[in-house]
Amino acid sequence: MSNPTLLTISGSLRKGSYNRMLLTHAAAAFGEATVVDADLNLPLYDGDVEANEGIPAAVQTLVDQITQADAIVIAAPEYNKSISGVLKNAIDWVSRVPDGVLAQKPVVVLSAAAGRTGGETAQFVTMQVLLQLQAHIIPGPAVLVAAAMNEFDAEGNLPNEHYQKAIAGKMQALRAAIE
Repeated sequence: MSNPTLLTISGSLRKGSYNRMLLTHAAAAFGEATVVDADLNLPLYDGDVEANEGIPAAVQTLVDQITQADAIVIAAPEYNKSISGVLKNAIDWVSRVPDGVLAQKPVVVLSAAAGRTGGETAQFVTMQVLLQLQAHIIPGPAVLVAAAMNEFDAEGNLPNEHYQKAIAGKMQALRAAIE
């Protein structure tokens, strides 16, 4: 595929989050693509809202981005040993749309966290939720940037060669899944 569309999804709303920085590196490692950044600033899932008003416009935008994407990379921060509420809320909303927009969609999940495990629990929980929606999770060694505050420099660069190689490997596998 000559110019695929890569959707990046950060489970953190904070503009300067380590997970957003990680997505920047992942998109660069993916190579030539149209990169679209998802906005997860969505209303909380509420079945009454869905029943009375339908899918909110912001959620529909995310659904459209997922539908149009050839591949997705998700940065899953760890909050209290689990998935962030922001990311879980987005997945919950998306799961309510008919025809399973995540089904068979190639997805890579990465994590960066301040802790020593690099967001391992959040990454595995995120993948478990995505598997229920039949997303095509790209297998391979996990990319877990531990002690992220020590790994990213002031400009958001990630100079650690181990992480660079791990990200490159995951993103090459993601690209291979769509070609």
